Amino acid sequence: MKIAVQMDPLENVNPAGDTTFAMIEEAQARGFKLWVYSVDDLYYDAGEVKAWARPAKVFRRDEGHCELGERELLDMRADVDVVLMRQDPPFHMGYLTGAHLLELIQPDTLVVNDPGWVRSSPEKVFPLEYPELQPPTMISRSLEAIKAFRKKHKDIVLKPLYGHGGASVVRIKPDDGNFEALVEMFQEKAPEPFIAQAFLPDVSAGDKRIILVEGEPCGAINRMPPEGAIRSNLVVGGTAKGSELTARELEICATIGPELKKRGLIFVGIDVIGGYLTEVNVTSPTGAQAIKKLTGIDPVGRMWDVIQAKFKNK
Repeated sequence: MKIAVQMDPLENVNPAGDTTFAMIEEAQARGFKLWVYSVDDLYYDAGEVKAWARPAKVFRRDEGHCELGERELLDMRADVDVVLMRQDPPFHMGYLTGAHLLELIQPDTLVVNDPGWVRSSPEKVFPLEYPELQPPTMISRSLEAIKAFRKKHKDIVLKPLYGHGGASVVRIKPDDGNFEALVEMFQEKAPEPFIAQAFLPDVSAGDKRIILVEGEPCGAINRMPPEGAIRSNLVVGGTAKGSELTARELEICATIGPELKKRGLIFVGIDVIGGYLTEVNVTSPTGAQAIKKLTGIDPVGRMWDVIQAKFKNK
């Protein structure tokens, strides 16, 4: 199989923990041909979608963990079997344009995850379709609306609607005098609405990352925030341990799993705090290496099994 990976620079990733690195490593072990390219290298020309891409090999070592060949021009429909769309958000027009272009090469080329549905299923927007699974949530730019939400729920969290990695997530306690200034900061930072959610005290007991492959749960870790913090993302200092799924978490997976499969969202990471679904990560979900290390379950291997089965059934 011929695999092109749309990602941020491969030479900058951490081979010990990066999920995209693990995806490339497993594809390499299976004998697939691999290229990497940036979304900026993707373009449309008279009905064809092309990309300047570099052949890639990876090695599990701290220094020199990848070798990249000379750039080649790929016809993304004719030269490639699978595209992994793995560059990090945030969503912006460049990101969305890349998704539109990749949508044009389907179904001849399999894009993981489906770019049309990635575009229509942002991490913090998708859960709005399942309000019974969410903590109390408001999407708004209105100071008055968020003030009323805070009055009702007392202790709240503000988040950017299209952020990632826990960036700019702030807790506002009932006695915090910075409330209006923080809302103003969010209003000035981006033109879109932002999220207010009731603070979940159970975050101190961890933020569960569950990987689903083809709509089925495939391993989990519980990420603990640093002492006194509310963000448990590993990139901001959280620590992880292997975890089993509770009955409530299995219920959440069973509720959303069929829709993920229907949308072609093959590799997804969901976040659950205290039995509440907080995010559905469809762009470039992380945590797979930690899950494999801490539980022995290999979500990346399972993903490639699913992809290979799709080609055998063609």
